[in-house]
Amino acid sequence: MSVFPLGGNLSIAGATALVVALCFCAPAFAASEPAQVAEASKGGNDLGEADVNKAVAATIAERSKDGAFVFHDTKLDADLNLNFEQIKIVRGMEGYGWFANVIFHDKADDKKKYAIDFWYKPEGDKLTLMDIRVQKGPKQEGDGWIMVTRMPVAWWWLPVSEHPGDAEITRGWQVMSAIHNYIATHKDDKGNLQVKDDKTGETVPLEFIEMHQPIRHLKKDGHYFACTDFRKPGSKDEYYDIDFWVNQKGGKLSVDDVKIHKVPVQEDGIWTQVPRYTFEGMDFDVTN
Repeated sequence: MSVFPLGGNLSIAGATALVVALCFCAPAFAASEPAQVAEASKGGNDLGEADVNKAVAATIAERSKDGAFVFHDTKLDADLNLNFEQIKIVRGMEGYGWFANVIFHDKADDKKKYAIDFWYKPEGDKLTLMDIRVQKGPKQEGDGWIMVTRMPVAWWWLPVSEHPGDAEITRGWQVMSAIHNYIATHKDDKGNLQVKDDKTGETVPLEFIEMHQPIRHLKKDGHYFACTDFRKPGSKDEYYDIDFWVNQKGGKLSVDDVKIHKVPVQEDGIWTQVPRYTFEGMDFDVTN
């Protein structure tokens, strides 16, 4: 699937307009829009950059407290209090949604900057927020701060460097998007994914952290699978390795199964991961 860039940095006027909207119109956004959905100005197939800008403004307004956008960074397991600077770029990917890369700085230090991705999918004439992920975070260098890309890179950045001819085969980022879509649409009201433990029969709520690369493709049955990191809510060190098994039917990728691959076990006061199964004997290719 090709990427459809919709322009680069916003104009100064556009950025200023959004700042004005955030500063003076936030109560209107918060009062008239649900937390996850913003009204679009046009029909579903005609949603554009202006609608994404409005959705970002509504999301920021809904999640702001004491003048700062509050975002829970799952990787750091910390709440970030951020001040909006500008929407750097908005990209649309046909069939996958819209992605706004937004620049913030730390409320307490305007030199510490973040680039944060907002992922929206169109539903009729609305844009639904699917996820928010940190693309770049601050790293101290001497007396100042620089932004560094957080690894692994989110799947929506991977198609940018692809050759157009690659769209004819299934790519790793497409499998990752199917998994991320499953996670985003199956989370509970606390943002956790309920995962069934086949060994104990219990259902475990888990917080999504990141997805591993590469994606693998089983030669025997054609399934794709990827390993992901989840953490037990409220814990700093209890990590689960969750495998997602993806099948392709009728040209559509969908998650068929979710399995706990590794579970956290405490030994001598230290949490480690113990595997439930291995991939020994499985014949697979790597899907780039």
